[in-house]
Amino acid sequence: MTIITDKSIPHTATLSLVQQKVIASLRHRQRKETWFRRLGFSAVLISLALVAILFTNIFSKGLPAFWQSAITLDIYFDPQIIAISAKPERRADELAADYQQRFLAWQTEVGFINFNRLITDSLQKVVPDGTKHKRDLARLVTSGERFALRDMVVAEPSIIGQTRRLNLLTDANIDVWLKGNIDRSLPDEQQQLSANMRDWVDALAANGVIKNRFSLALFMNADSRSSLASAGLAGAFMGSFYMMLVVIFLAVPMAVGAAIYLEEFAPRNKLTDLVEVNINNLAAVPSIVFGLLGASVLIGWFNLPMSAPIVGGLVLSLMTLPTVIIATRSTLKAIPPSIRQAALGLGASKMQSIFHHVLPLAIPGILTGAILGVAQALGETAPLLLIGMKSFVASVPASPLEQASALPVQIYLWQGNELRNFFEARTSAAIIVLLMMMLSLNGVAIWLRRKYQRHW
Repeated sequence: MTIITDKSIPHTATLSLVQQKVIASLRHRQRKETWFRRLGFSAVLISLALVAILFTNIFSKGLPAFWQSAITLDIYFDPQIIAISAKPERRADELAADYQQRFLAWQTEVGFINFNRLITDSLQKVVPDGTKHKRDLARLVTSGERFALRDMVVAEPSIIGQTRRLNLLTDANIDVWLKGNIDRSLPDEQQQLSANMRDWVDALAANGVIKNRFSLALFMNADSRSSLASAGLAGAFMGSFYMMLVVIFLAVPMAVGAAIYLEEFAPRNKLTDLVEVNINNLAAVPSIVFGLLGASVLIGWFNLPMSAPIVGGLVLSLMTLPTVIIATRSTLKAIPPSIRQAALGLGASKMQSIFHHVLPLAIPGILTGAILGVAQALGETAPLLLIGMKSFVASVPASPLEQASALPVQIYLWQGNELRNFFEARTSAAIIVLLMMMLSLNGVAIWLRRKYQRHW
């Protein structure tokens, strides 16, 4: 093919009228193609720039939340304060229920100990003038750390009478103060910390007693309202994990089986046409409608527990079904008919031709569609709000039947917290964790597609 350029075009005076029109038309089309390429390239650049701005904003705000201020104290587990009986041991002839009752009574006894006094006694050693302002002194450490000391005593009663050097989380307002998220020039009545506390914190930070450390609490603790600095993502993470297990083991097999039947075995009639139309329509239904369905049917009729991962998983499974079915059918359609015809020609049955020859070639596309559908379900928020998963849950669920939150809902709740200068960074950190989970699922999809990909 000869490409016409300006240099190859003779002078217009020597060309006929038809040739001049053809050349003008070619130039017009070339200009359109050039502009289209430029617009497409500009669109790609703008999209990448917007994504870069989004990720830069999220990571710049969220990464500092992975480090949190903690104060190093030598905690003396004073036996006079922790005056409790010995930890019960199970006797050989004792029933499990009787031992559990005695153990719970002992735990209750430990719970009445004033562990805050252990903390304030240790704080007085690093803040000598703190005895004059004991209320401010107690606020240096977040209130949730007393439960950490209680758990240490329950797990290891021999610690009583010993001194342990521990890194305890400071109050959320102190963390914000040290990170510079509070205007230090504001008058005292507008500050969240008293003048005494501000002086103490600055002095302790300068002496290295208070340092920023990697926050394990963000990953190991559940949400908390009484101790904001101790609030973590463990409960929401496990809630999302259980829901994804339900989706993977329920929605994906059902969707793949339905797609195989509709594409390979179902007769072409009005009934299957109606089913296909409804599947395509379900893929376009807003996710909040599935939440209404879960609230009215699963909770209202079947009396499943509200705010439980099993309910969230079932709702997300219904939402994921059409997406996986459509993706699986598209993959099966892409397999050349010659594969099926060759298998049937060699004497294989319909079932054998599908499961022995077609499906092995379709596995990469099926896995990719399934994992992308699961990743989409992972980020859904609206249906979970309607089944009660926005309620405050201060524990980590041990099973899909226990109450829990989810990562998208936790992000929603933290974004509306009144202590915005502390939870804004924590919200971005939660978004980073959610993005890492979704990117991990997408990475698994790419790896599986390459591992099982076959060429024909």
